[in-house]
Amino acid sequence: MPDRPRYEEDFYAWTQYQAQVLRELPSSDNRFDREHVVEEIEDLGKSERDAVRSQIRRIIEHLLKLAHSPAAPPRFDRMGSIVDARAILVDKMSPTLRHDIEAALPQLYERARRQAALALRGFGEDDTADNLPTQCPYTVDQICTDDWYPAA
Repeated sequence: MPDRPRYEEDFYAWTQYQAQVLRELPSSDNRFDREHVVEEIEDLGKSERDAVRSQIRRIIEHLLKLAHSPAAPPRFDRMGSIVDARAILVDKMSPTLRHDIEAALPQLYERARRQAALALRGFGEDDTADNLPTQCPYTVDQICTDDWYPAA
């Protein structure tokens, strides 16, 4: 099976490949609801992708607050949230999803930046919210690396 994604190594790629193969298989037996089965398999992969994207946004949001907020008390709570999100990523990240994250990073960053700005405004940190970087200052490696945090 070297020419196709392996379930154990890249679940997302495996789901998309299996759905494609199932679509291409000839079928004369109309008892099998192929289209819905294909959609369910694809959706399993998309759910995994969406979970990874969600954790990346969560990490970026808290990295931004750590780097830019002058408030010290919530620092360890933010770090705890990052640790939790990174632990979830370890179980879900695959080579294909990493590539997806690299491609989607600008959009993921923009959403995370908006969420961070809203949270900062909720604590009266309007100036901080207004001055968050417009482009992602973090690499995917930094976002995913355990124990990496930006300087305050």
